[in-house]
Amino acid sequence: MISSVSKIAYCTSAKCKFRKNIDVRALLEKALDELGGRDRIDLVETECLISCYQGPSIMFLPGGKVFQVFSEDRFTETLRSFIEAQRHPLSPFQAEPRTDGDIPGIENLDFFGRQNLVVLRNRGHIDGESIEEYIAHDGYLALYKALTVMTAEEVIGEMKRSGLRGRGGAGFPTGVKWEEARKYRRFPKYVICNGDEGDPGAFMDRSIMESDPHAVLEGMIICGYATGARQGYIYVRAEYPLALRMLRTAIDSAREKGFLGRNILGTGFDFDVDIYPGAGAFVCGESTALMFSIEGKRGMPRIKPPRSTESGLWGNPTCLNNVETFANVPRIILQGAAWFRNIGTADSTGTKVFSLTGAVRNVGLVEVPMGTDLRTIIFQIGGGIRGNARFKAVQLGGPSGGCLTEKHLHLPVTFDSLQDAGAMMGSGGIVVMDDTNCMVDVARFFTQFCVDESCGKCVPCRVGLNAMLEILEKIIEGRGEPEDLERLEGMAQHVAATAHCGLGQAAPNPVLSTLRYFRDEYEAHIREKRCPARVCVDLLRFEVDGEACRRCGLCARVCPVDAITWKKGDVAVIDRDRCIRCKSCIRACRFKAIV
Repeated sequence: MISSVSKIAYCTSAKCKFRKNIDVRALLEKALDELGGRDRIDLVETECLISCYQGPSIMFLPGGKVFQVFSEDRFTETLRSFIEAQRHPLSPFQAEPRTDGDIPGIENLDFFGRQNLVVLRNRGHIDGESIEEYIAHDGYLALYKALTVMTAEEVIGEMKRSGLRGRGGAGFPTGVKWEEARKYRRFPKYVICNGDEGDPGAFMDRSIMESDPHAVLEGMIICGYATGARQGYIYVRAEYPLALRMLRTAIDSAREKGFLGRNILGTGFDFDVDIYPGAGAFVCGESTALMFSIEGKRGMPRIKPPRSTESGLWGNPTCLNNVETFANVPRIILQGAAWFRNIGTADSTGTKVFSLTGAVRNVGLVEVPMGTDLRTIIFQIGGGIRGNARFKAVQLGGPSGGCLTEKHLHLPVTFDSLQDAGAMMGSGGIVVMDDTNCMVDVARFFTQFCVDESCGKCVPCRVGLNAMLEILEKIIEGRGEPEDLERLEGMAQHVAATAHCGLGQAAPNPVLSTLRYFRDEYEAHIREKRCPARVCVDLLRFEVDGEACRRCGLCARVCPVDAITWKKGDVAVIDRDRCIRCKSCIRACRFKAIV
């Protein structure tokens, strides 16, 4: 059994790797050599242990005990004490027993206390490259159940009863989509997993693919059986090299064990999976654009209907779901629809994985039951706002999501509640903002992103988004006029109503939501030529506080345009006409004399 083997999992994500500039693996190898345990304890590389705010972290397996690597000093002694406390049956270390209370379990950490790990259940607990470890944790048991004791119709029925909705953003009922794909008797049929995660700051799907790739494969194979497909594709961003490696290894080992290929598990069912690396186009996250990309064409959305379940990849019936959706499937088949429905709400069942980023103390992946309110996610799991700043807004749904205010913190996170408030679930990005963020600048940032990533096929996106961006830049630069707000809002509503695809239709959401909830900031920019958050540099005036100034002249030396005059012993003076508001002087002044 896996539980009889002593392992140490260590995080290799970029955030952990560079947070304290510590080579964790080298540190572990050195310590284990000194302790004589190198041949008895395996080191397992994992992309993320979820608690990014604590990184770099290591986890002891079995048991899931976690601690933070603070420094290289006395690491060997610290590791010895932790291993002794674990009291693994095969541990080579003999010492005075300690209680498990010396090491907090992952379930005892504040960050995890209110989480319900369903999709992320195996993260850090198994080696994602080992199919044997996946099998030991009930892996491919759901596939065996589906192929041997369930008909395709029964599988679809179970998915429909579970209430699972697509986790890619649209929230379409998964069982209904599978049923639609099955009813068309045109072959070949295809199953596609959308791993093209393009939202800024989002890494939910990436983490699942890197830590538990077999769960995704198993869900795809079950979908193939249910819909009558024989071929699957996983579309993954080329910027995810570790995910690509883990998936390729998983596919090879699944073929070797008889879970992929011809005559799976001796049932006569054939299904295989190939990987298609994407080229980093955000628009290829849209289902039809993604399929065009696989076909070797330019990734541009097409008009619907027909839906992809009728005419998708190469004009054939195609069932497309995202990574998280497929990762839920094995647990639903194995434990039943009723078990899944008991998690979440009546209309939004199960859990959802969110990428919690921004101004919160605890950033990282959060998996909570659907219906958990925003306040719990941000202030209890996320630990609240870092520093002395105040909560201002939360943006949900990626670059096409909406910005909500403090009065919305009571909202349960479900597909319908967020949409009613002017936001969206999206793929699961949550960006928290404090009072140092300018909401006009936030709207400009996301609009700029959508302009850059637009495929340019339809006029609303190609022309409308650019027109919106021009108005926003005009306001930020202090050239805004009162009538610009009406023009901006009308343009945003027009784009939302007429854009060709879902990405274009949702692109105006950051503008519409900030106009709805933060209109006073827009008016301050226009009527008072003032940025309340002091972010928009064209609306700032820099002055030297004579009392705080220490007359060192450092501000004058760093000014790139010589806008600051200074004589020894005198207070520096800023020429406002020459100043380009680059903030170099503010960053250089140790006495906070530039205001």
